[in-house]
Amino acid sequence: MSIERARAHLARFGAEGRVREFDASSATVELAAAAVGTDPARIAKTLSFMVGDTPTLVVLAGDARIDNQAFRATFHAKPRMLAPAQAEELVGHAVGGVCPFGVEAGVEVFLDESLRRFETVWPAAGSSNSAIELTCEELERFSGAHGWVDVAKGWREQA
Repeated sequence: MSIERARAHLARFGAEGRVREFDASSATVELAAAAVGTDPARIAKTLSFMVGDTPTLVVLAGDARIDNQAFRATFHAKPRMLAPAQAEELVGHAVGGVCPFGVEAGVEVFLDESLRRFETVWPAAGSSNSAIELTCEELERFSGAHGWVDVAKGWREQA
Protein backbone atom coordinates (compact mmCIF):
# COMPACT_ATOMS: atom_id res chain seq x y z
CA MET A 1 0.00 0.00 0.00
CA SER A 2 1.27 3.44 -0.96
CA ILE A 3 0.80 5.05 2.46
CA GLU A 4 2.93 2.29 3.97
CA ARG A 5 5.71 3.07 1.47
CA ALA A 6 5.54 6.73 2.42
CA ARG A 7 5.44 5.88 6.13
CA ALA A 8 8.47 3.56 5.79
CA HIS A 9 10.35 6.31 3.94
CA LEU A 10 9.47 8.88 6.61
CA ALA A 11 10.59 6.40 9.32
CA ARG A 12 14.17 6.96 8.16
CA PHE A 13 13.77 10.49 9.55
CA GLY A 14 11.74 9.52 12.63
CA ALA A 15 8.66 11.21 11.17
CA GLU A 16 6.37 8.25 10.44
CA GLY A 17 4.30 8.94 13.56
CA ARG A 18 3.46 12.43 12.28
CA VAL A 19 1.42 11.10 9.34
CA ARG A 20 -2.25 11.89 9.81
CA GLU A 21 -4.98 9.76 8.29
CA PHE A 22 -8.51 11.09 7.85
CA ASP A 23 -11.94 9.49 7.62
CA ALA A 24 -12.72 11.68 4.61
CA SER A 25 -10.79 12.15 1.39
CA SER A 26 -7.95 14.66 1.25
CA ALA A 27 -7.32 14.02 -2.46
CA THR A 28 -7.79 17.64 -3.57
CA VAL A 29 -6.33 20.86 -2.19
CA GLU A 30 -9.74 21.93 -0.85
CA LEU A 31 -10.47 18.56 0.78
CA ALA A 32 -6.99 18.38 2.30
CA ALA A 33 -7.27 21.92 3.69
CA ALA A 34 -10.62 21.07 5.28
CA ALA A 35 -9.25 17.81 6.71
CA VAL A 36 -6.24 19.42 8.40
CA GLY A 37 -7.95 22.74 9.17
CA THR A 38 -5.65 25.06 7.25
CA ASP A 39 -5.61 27.53 4.39
CA PRO A 40 -5.63 25.75 1.00
CA ALA A 41 -2.43 27.58 0.00
CA ARG A 42 -0.52 25.62 2.70
CA ILE A 43 -1.37 22.29 1.07
CA ALA A 44 1.79 21.12 -0.71
CA LYS A 45 0.37 19.52 -3.83
CA THR A 46 2.61 17.18 -5.78
CA LEU A 47 2.24 17.17 -9.56
CA SER A 48 3.72 14.38 -11.72
CA PHE A 49 5.41 15.10 -15.04
CA MET A 50 7.52 13.28 -17.59
CA VAL A 51 10.63 15.31 -18.37
CA GLY A 52 12.40 13.50 -21.19
CA ASP A 53 12.56 9.93 -19.89
CA THR A 54 12.46 10.94 -16.23
CA PRO A 55 9.36 10.91 -14.02
CA THR A 56 9.54 14.25 -12.22
CA LEU A 57 7.57 15.53 -9.25
CA VAL A 58 7.07 19.22 -8.58
CA VAL A 59 5.71 20.11 -5.15
CA LEU A 60 4.00 23.49 -5.06
CA ALA A 61 1.65 25.51 -2.89
CA GLY A 62 -2.06 24.75 -3.08
CA ASP A 63 -2.89 28.15 -4.56
CA ALA A 64 -0.24 27.93 -7.30
CA ARG A 65 -0.48 26.62 -10.87
CA ILE A 66 2.27 25.53 -13.23
CA ASP A 67 3.59 28.36 -15.40
CA ASN A 68 4.23 26.61 -18.72
CA GLN A 69 6.89 29.10 -19.84
CA ALA A 70 8.78 28.93 -16.55
CA PHE A 71 8.57 25.12 -16.58
CA ARG A 72 9.97 25.00 -20.13
CA ALA A 73 12.78 27.39 -19.24
CA THR A 74 13.70 25.41 -16.10
CA PHE A 75 13.37 21.84 -17.36
CA HIS A 76 13.98 22.42 -21.10
CA ALA A 77 10.82 20.47 -21.83
CA LYS A 78 7.12 21.08 -22.26
CA PRO A 79 5.18 20.20 -19.09
CA ARG A 80 3.61 16.78 -19.78
CA MET A 81 1.61 15.55 -16.82
CA LEU A 82 1.52 11.81 -16.23
CA ALA A 83 -1.79 10.04 -16.72
CA PRO A 84 -3.15 8.53 -13.48
CA ALA A 85 -2.06 4.99 -14.43
CA GLN A 86 1.42 6.25 -15.36
CA ALA A 87 1.76 8.13 -12.07
CA GLU A 88 0.96 5.03 -10.06
CA GLU A 89 3.32 2.86 -12.11
CA LEU A 90 6.25 5.26 -12.50
CA VAL A 91 6.04 7.20 -9.23
CA GLY A 92 4.57 4.56 -6.94
CA HIS A 93 1.59 6.55 -5.67
CA ALA A 94 -1.92 6.95 -7.04
CA VAL A 95 -3.28 10.36 -8.03
CA GLY A 96 -4.80 11.97 -4.95
CA GLY A 97 -2.03 10.60 -2.75
CA VAL A 98 1.04 11.41 -4.85
CA CYS A 99 3.79 12.62 -2.56
CA PRO A 100 7.58 12.89 -2.67
CA PHE A 101 8.12 10.12 -0.09
CA GLY A 102 8.76 6.47 -0.91
CA VAL A 103 8.79 7.01 -4.65
CA GLU A 104 10.18 4.63 -7.27
CA ALA A 105 13.89 4.75 -8.07
CA GLY A 106 14.75 7.33 -10.72
CA VAL A 107 11.96 9.77 -9.84
CA GLU A 108 13.29 13.31 -9.45
CA VAL A 109 11.69 15.69 -6.95
CA PHE A 110 11.74 19.47 -7.07
CA LEU A 111 10.19 21.98 -4.67
CA ASP A 112 8.64 25.21 -5.91
CA GLU A 113 9.37 28.62 -4.42
CA SER A 114 5.65 29.10 -3.76
CA LEU A 115 6.08 26.94 -0.63
CA ARG A 116 8.80 29.03 1.04
CA ARG A 117 6.39 31.70 2.30
CA PHE A 118 4.97 29.25 4.86
CA GLU A 119 6.47 28.08 8.14
CA THR A 120 4.90 24.66 7.59
CA VAL A 121 3.12 22.93 4.70
CA TRP A 122 0.99 19.80 4.33
CA PRO A 123 1.97 17.32 1.59
CA ALA A 124 0.06 14.07 1.11
CA ALA A 125 1.57 10.94 2.62
CA GLY A 126 0.87 8.32 -0.02
CA SER A 127 -2.92 7.98 0.08
CA SER A 128 -5.99 10.03 -0.76
CA ASN A 129 -6.77 10.49 2.94
CA SER A 130 -3.41 11.31 4.53
CA ALA A 131 -1.06 14.24 5.09
CA ILE A 132 1.94 15.26 7.15
CA GLU A 133 2.85 18.72 8.43
CA LEU A 134 6.46 19.65 7.65
CA THR A 135 8.68 22.69 7.62
CA CYS A 136 10.12 23.51 4.19
CA GLU A 137 13.53 22.35 5.47
CA GLU A 138 12.03 19.00 6.50
CA LEU A 139 10.21 18.69 3.19
CA GLU A 140 13.45 19.29 1.32
CA ARG A 141 15.40 16.79 3.42
CA PHE A 142 12.70 14.09 3.64
CA SER A 143 11.91 14.25 -0.09
CA GLY A 144 15.53 14.16 -1.24
CA ALA A 145 14.64 17.06 -3.53
CA HIS A 146 17.04 17.93 -6.31
CA GLY A 147 16.47 21.58 -5.45
CA TRP A 148 14.13 24.54 -5.53
CA VAL A 149 12.56 25.81 -8.74
CA ASP A 150 10.34 28.76 -9.62
CA VAL A 151 7.80 27.27 -12.04
CA ALA A 152 4.47 28.32 -10.51
CA LYS A 153 2.15 31.24 -11.07
CA GLY A 154 -0.94 32.66 -9.42
CA TRP A 155 0.39 32.71 -5.87
CA ARG A 156 2.34 35.97 -5.67
CA GLU A 157 0.53 39.04 -4.40
CA GLN A 158 -0.23 41.52 -7.13
CA ALA A 159 1.57 44.86 -6.82
